[in-house]
Formats: sequence, structure tokens, C-alpha cells
Amino acid sequence: MPDNFRQDFIRFVVGQKVLYFGEFKTKAGRLSPYFFNAGLFYDGQSLKQLAQFYAKAILAARVEFDMLFGPAYKGIPLVAAVAMALADTGRNVRYSFNRKEEKDHGEGGMVVGAPLAGRVLIIDDVISAGTSVRQSVEIIKAAQAVPCGVAIALDRMERGTSELSAVQEVERLYGMPVISIARLDDLVAYLQTDGGMSANLTAVNKYRAQYGVKAHA
Repeated sequence: MPDNFRQDFIRFVVGQKVLYFGEFKTKAGRLSPYFFNAGLFYDGQSLKQLAQFYAKAILAARVEFDMLFGPAYKGIPLVAAVAMALADTGRNVRYSFNRKEEKDHGEGGMVVGAPLAGRVLIIDDVISAGTSVRQSVEIIKAAQAVPCGVAIALDRMERGTSELSAVQEVERLYGMPVISIARLDDLVAYLQTDGGMSANLTAVNKYRAQYGVKAHA
């Protein structure tokens, strides 16, 4: 499957103003020249398109999985939408998500949806500190299921607390792949093709030289 969907995704998020440029302070205290806010996918059409991009990236990665899991809260609409997008491609899979507080009435428990079983692919928006992934892995393993990967929208390819990026740290710690619809490489490639974005390209390249990590497979 060709990788052109990655450039299509960058154009999509810039057009939706979900990815925008300026000067933004990150949780790590860095001044980033761009900001990606997946919380702005808050209408039906944009969420549907986002889920379709997730489905393309997941299928292109050829990771074997049996079901999907979305960590609360951002992962809840994402996992449902991605399950529907995969169904549209002919791949019908079950999904579930967790709630923040365990219920002792109704269906009870922390997990809502299909029982966790087999190989479980986690659906999230981004990986920053990796907290959401760690909690998801613990929930999946507690159910005697196997976490087999994480799918995210954008990999910033930026150092975390070590010389590795948050994505690389997750891959090394849990021995499972992180699938991203697009990476910083794809954003740079997009900026290089748009003459009106030269100032943004310069800022992104400068930031990358300071905080970036080497490309990984």
C-alpha cells in the first residue's frame, strides 16, 4: 500500500487547523513551532476522515491483532470510529474502552464493550509521557489478553526523558510497535513542497535539530 496517505493526512490536519504553527510551550517546557490538537476533531465528518486515516495506517503496518482498545477519554470516540472505518474496509473487529472509575452496578467493572481477549491494538491520539499506554497495557494484561501495538495520529519524533523519543521508549519498554499515521518526517516533507511555508519549515528544522531523534523504522 503506498504511503501517500501520510501526506494526505498532513494536508488534512493543517486544513482542519488541528495542526497549526506559531510558538507553543510543551509539557516539557520547550517552545515548539507547531501544535497538534486531536481534541479539535469534534464533528462527525472530520472524525470519520481521521478514522479512515487510522485504518489505512493500521492495515499498511500489517500488525496482527484481534480487537481494539481505546484508553479514556480521548481514546473512546477514536476506538469506536476506527472500528467502523476498519469495518468499511472489510475488517470487522471488536472494540472496548475503559472508564476512569470502576462501577459496581450495571455492567460493572472498568472495561466497557467487548471482553478483552487475544491480541489487542491500542488506539490513542499521541504519545507524550506514555502514561496512557502504560495504563492500557496493565488493563489488557490483567484480562489475560496480549497488547500487540499502539496506533497514534502523529509521532513528533522528539526526545523524551532520554535520547529516545516517547514512541521509541514505548516500543523498547513493551516490545511492541507504535503505528503512526504520520511522523515529523512527513510534516517536514509537506512544508518543503509549500513555498508559503518556508518560515515554518525553518522553525521546525531548528526545533528538530535541538530536540529531534533519528528516524526509526
